Amino acid sequence: MDLYSEIILDHYKHPHNKGLLKKHTHRTKELNPLCGDSLEIDLEIDKKGKIKNIGISPKGCAISTASASIFSDYLIGKTLKQVEKIKNEDIIKMLNIEITPGRFKCATLPLMTIKKIFN
Repeated sequence: MDLYSEIILDHYKHPHNKGLLKKHTHRTKELNPLCGDSLEIDLEIDKKGKIKNIGISPKGCAISTASASIFSDYLIGKTLKQVEKIKNEDIIKMLNIEITPGRFKCATLPLMTIKKIFN
């Protein structure tokens, strides 16, 4: 197993920012109907429009949970305008592992979830 696979497994077993926030300004949830993975995200946006705090509640496979954990770390300090510009390819780069077509929706579930804020 390569080093980054070990990092993915660590994020799966010990996801960062796990747990929904008592104080949040935004809450969103998404389900991957292909496999049943789900993710709920809470954001606390400060007065300057930056993500001050984030809480995640992932339920699913190692890829979707690790992706949510890594992405949640990345989002802290970003503005919603910055988040709006993030693309699927950016998430795949953050994971730094090869994603098969069958796992693409698992890997991008956090981005699909956060993008619901803008709809």
